[in-house]
Amino acid sequence: MKLNGPLPFADPALGARLPAVSAGTLDELDYGVVEMDSAGVVLRYNRTESNFSGLNAEQVVGRHFFRDVAPCSNNRRVAQRYEQSALDETIDYVFSLRMKPTPVTLRMLKLATAPTMYLLVQWP
Repeated sequence: MKLNGPLPFADPALGARLPAVSAGTLDELDYGVVEMDSAGVVLRYNRTESNFSGLNAEQVVGRHFFRDVAPCSNNRRVAQRYEQSALDETIDYVFSLRMKPTPVTLRMLKLATAPTMYLLVQWP
């Protein structure tokens, strides 16, 4: 069963809460979670994101997300927003690289005080 209750996609405190969340809990969420270091290298990739993207965590973790995993998001609308010191923005987007064009909602999170950043993906 997927869970969204304790960690809703729109939770204003989600950026501060995610670093402490276990991998098992991340896998239970009903939205995709990509945790990256400040350079954009993937640290964690949850099961929901894997199921929708068709890429498993072993293929993604340790790789640069915007260059190697999802170059369709390596642009001003997504990747370049992470150049800000802090970020919490939600946008409608279309993923198209490894699949037919698929509309999604992205939430981009980066705290000025944290060494990691997140891309959350609500799939249709």
